[in-house]
Amino acid sequence: MPEPAQPAPAPHLLTERDGHVLTVTLNRPEAKNAFSGEMLVAAYDAWKELDEDPELRAGILTGAGGTFCSGMDLKALAGGMEAMAQERFSQDPDLHWKGLLRHFRPRKPLIAAVEGYCVAGGTEILQATEIRVAGESAEFGVAEVRRGLFPLGGSTVRLPRQISYTDAADLLLTGRLITAEEARRIGLIGHVVPDGRALERARELADLVAANGPLAVQAVLASMRAAQNLTEEAGLARELELGWPVFATEDAKEGPRAFADKRVAHFTGR
Repeated sequence: MPEPAQPAPAPHLLTERDGHVLTVTLNRPEAKNAFSGEMLVAAYDAWKELDEDPELRAGILTGAGGTFCSGMDLKALAGGMEAMAQERFSQDPDLHWKGLLRHFRPRKPLIAAVEGYCVAGGTEILQATEIRVAGESAEFGVAEVRRGLFPLGGSTVRLPRQISYTDAADLLLTGRLITAEEARRIGLIGHVVPDGRALERARELADLVAANGPLAVQAVLASMRAAQNLTEEAGLARELELGWPVFATEDAKEGPRAFADKRVAHFTGR
């Protein structure tokens, strides 16, 4: 008798569209959702979809199996990259940095839903999200120095801009792990919820974002990002450049009209 067909291996990353929200799930729970070549390729494709599709207004990044991400899978990389990933990386040597959101960020907001471990590359990709929710027993850290490595996902640049310099130095130089409550206290995350509820809360927040005028949201996000690298004077000038055109859009007319009519606004992104 022929051998029964083996089930196809589960994809390393899952995407789900629901309304205006794209949920991206790191899907290697047996490896604590460590990044593989396949996962990074699929992640970049998901970020491009979120960026380019006008029907999508917000994204959620989460992990399967009660873990967010434990960083790069060094064992898998040492054993050789998957054939599909090898081909994509040969076409674009920068692709892994794009998948990690180091060299590419979608124009739409990303909301992180964290359960369990969020360490090394997990905390690095977290810094490229805008709103961050974590279960109360989640753990965070940039532990590369403990292994004699350098956190090349952007943490030495982004982390001191997002939390205080001394808190960033603490995390980066000691490599220690911190609790969700400490992460919230220092400003690394914004919401702590009971374990198992992070995705639910992230979806509530994503729906609030997606209900707003998408052009306004994207302009606000672009201004926030630009201002991190500019003086106040230059940032205010850039704010005018990004914000003023919003007032000429159809959505800018629909919002006040809906308010006056006491109804929900119907934004079209025009």
